[in-house]
Amino acid sequence: MSEKTQILAIVGATGTGKSELSLDVAEALIAQGHGVEIVNADAMQLYAGMDIGTAKLPVTERRGIAHHMFDVLQVTDEAAVADYQARAREAIVDINSRGNLAILVGGSGLYVSSVLFDFDFPGHDDVIRERLEQELEELGSGALFQRLKELAPEAAERIDQQNSRRVVRALEVLEVTGSTAALGTLPEEAVYWRSTVIAGLAEDREVLVERLDRRVEKMWADGLLDEVQKLIPLGIERGITARRAIGYAQALAELAGEMTQSEAIEETQSITRRYARRQVSWFKRYADLEWLPAGGVDNVSQVISRLSL
Repeated sequence: MSEKTQILAIVGATGTGKSELSLDVAEALIAQGHGVEIVNADAMQLYAGMDIGTAKLPVTERRGIAHHMFDVLQVTDEAAVADYQARAREAIVDINSRGNLAILVGGSGLYVSSVLFDFDFPGHDDVIRERLEQELEELGSGALFQRLKELAPEAAERIDQQNSRRVVRALEVLEVTGSTAALGTLPEEAVYWRSTVIAGLAEDREVLVERLDRRVEKMWADGLLDEVQKLIPLGIERGITARRAIGYAQALAELAGEMTQSEAIEETQSITRRYARRQVSWFKRYADLEWLPAGGVDNVSQVISRLSL
């Protein structure tokens, strides 16, 4: 008899319907008498108050199912994947201890991997990080990315130049350890932390691009600027991670008069499209992942058929 599944991971690019599938699977399992709880693996949905721009599922739409790792950070906090790993695993241990299945849902690849696999993190140095953050403010992300490209071209290929936080982290690891080999990669032989099943949602590229572009427009229509305006007194402009989030950085620039609304929307759309490509590339490395069509009518039954409960 196979080992009881303790984690079901539902992954894929932004905009593919991961949250909806997780809720549908959870409801179906609950109807069969199983206990199910959901754990967030979207880095920006960890932040309280960052709802519209992260497409965070409102509490009223969670169908009465317990959700964990939402709204656990303030906008002035720095998101750190090692901290997330510890807290998310603690939540999953608690869920499993009650005999329940944990559904890990999200598109932040490093965050997902940190939970699912035996995953250690390269060195950290506060002094080096502070210096690099200061250089980022003074020189800009482009200059730091060029430095990374010269020092560690393979690492640079895996990082979006616009993701200044990842650029800084890569340079920090390079200084601390002398190598970026372990940065943002899976272990050579991925070993699961707990018994796990992984399902990925895939969408045709053209369909997804159109959906993401409309989604960004809807963020502005739904009041992203008002949301960001309310976060300014809470310190989002000081937040190392939050102020650089996709959509939030552009909204802040618009509010500051540095961008027009059309420029802010267009830049957010462009970055979102690049991010979606990188998400797909990340999850393609998961050997045991089964891809399902986004919105597929049989997705729930196909996912459940792979579980041992």
